[in-house]
Amino acid sequence: MQVSEKRLLASIHDVAPCFESQVDRLADLIEARLGPARYAMLVVPDHWGRAPIAEARGFQARLRAWADSGVEMFVHGWFHRDTAEHKGAASLKARHMTAGEGEFLGLSHAEALQRMRDGKALVEDIIGKPAAGFIAPAWLYGPGAMQALGECGFALAEDHMRVWRPGQEDKPLARGPVVTWASRSTMRTASSLAFAALARPALQPLRTLRLAVHPGDVTKASIVASIDATLRAFSRRHVPGRYADLLK
Repeated sequence: MQVSEKRLLASIHDVAPCFESQVDRLADLIEARLGPARYAMLVVPDHWGRAPIAEARGFQARLRAWADSGVEMFVHGWFHRDTAEHKGAASLKARHMTAGEGEFLGLSHAEALQRMRDGKALVEDIIGKPAAGFIAPAWLYGPGAMQALGECGFALAEDHMRVWRPGQEDKPLARGPVVTWASRSTMRTASSLAFAALARPALQPLRTLRLAVHPGDVTKASIVASIDATLRAFSRRHVPGRYADLLK
């Protein structure tokens, strides 16, 4: 990819055995617009403590096949569930930005470091190559997680507004909001549909556009239609790329 080209980075979040059929639908939706393997997957090692990939041999084989085809594999937390008690600004984020899924918002440095290292080791052992990076569930990082990020050897990290090299968060590799959708309530769905409609023309000047989808998105036809329209609009001026392109 030429440096001058504008990039479109698409990703499927919450990739886990319990969402295999939903992930398949999302992959088909993305590939119909962007082509094969032009997206990333965010892998949750044990979603909510109920879907351990370590015990799902068939799903492990699928992850290896996706990775071998060129899909980038990010570590996406460990449980994806937030069990910490929060105060102040963190409490507001935990309450309003996610439904109890900001796993790394309230973790201590030691706990964040252990979960990151365990997740990295598991995913890399399954796919047989380095993970593309680490992205915290709900894009939420507490101080402990930010400190741990720089110690785990991940090439990339991402939040709602930027992509960066761990340890160099003050030098973003890409800026701008992720376009994503919410399916857990009528109000949130309406808000996310409205934002996506505005984003399709408004974000076109950005050099790097990011789009993220979740398993719950396939439960609402309106969201599926909006994702397709956004992929179509973004891919007109932006080349489907890889997060690794940002490191070149």
